[in-house]
Amino acid sequence: MAGFLLATAPALADAPPARVVSMNLCTDQLAMMLAAPGQLISVSDIATDPLISPMHAEAVAYPANFGGAEEIYLLAPDLVLAGTYSDPAVVSMLRRLGVEVAQIDIVTGLDQVTDRLAEIGALLHREAQAGAEIARFETALATLSQPQTGPRAAFYYPNGYSLGTGTLSHDILTTAGFRHVAEDLGRDSSGRLALELLVMAAPDMVIRTGSYPGNSRSEEILDHPALEAVIAAGHGFISGPDWVCGTPRVLTALADLRAARDRMEAPP
Repeated sequence: MAGFLLATAPALADAPPARVVSMNLCTDQLAMMLAAPGQLISVSDIATDPLISPMHAEAVAYPANFGGAEEIYLLAPDLVLAGTYSDPAVVSMLRRLGVEVAQIDIVTGLDQVTDRLAEIGALLHREAQAGAEIARFETALATLSQPQTGPRAAFYYPNGYSLGTGTLSHDILTTAGFRHVAEDLGRDSSGRLALELLVMAAPDMVIRTGSYPGNSRSEEILDHPALEAVIAAGHGFISGPDWVCGTPRVLTALADLRAARDRMEAPP
């Protein structure tokens, strides 16, 4: 009996995880793309939110979890996919209970998308599927990439929040050929940007999010006459859920920006 256990231990250790739970929006998407049928047993509750999840329709097919340690433990997972910034108390408790938790880092550049695909593919033992996704992504990315010689654009979100240069959104924007106003302003990090500074920067395009239901006061600045005047003098663009995570779905954001740039540069 002991000899049998010793002989089978490496094979068991190398077996793919059969019950995978994702508790993070970005790992939700990567797991849904790569998991074998029946391998992924739960995704986060926000995976079905169409305002932030580009795979909300696909996510409906999976039971949702709300990120609680007890809840996830009772699902009897042999692998939990979490983010670097997932609740540390939950991650710690799951590990103390003997559950394997893989924390996947955020993506801040398009060149890291393939790294995350490979990482999730290895964790799920789905390397071939990850390789195929990587090949498709790299081919499409090369087709969509443009020299950074286009119009100047700025991000402006509720509470006057603007994105800096060290972000995935910056890389999406500049890969589509736009110049990012944050570079002119020397903003390498994200944070609140005074509306006066944005107006004086006079971007050719302002990128905003769609309004959420609930009439939050944080969104009032997006209706400010000064901002509306900037957009009226140039162009407005609404970013969507394809911008949120570093997955192949960013290709849709790139394609939308390419189309917007073509319209802006088309002869009158």
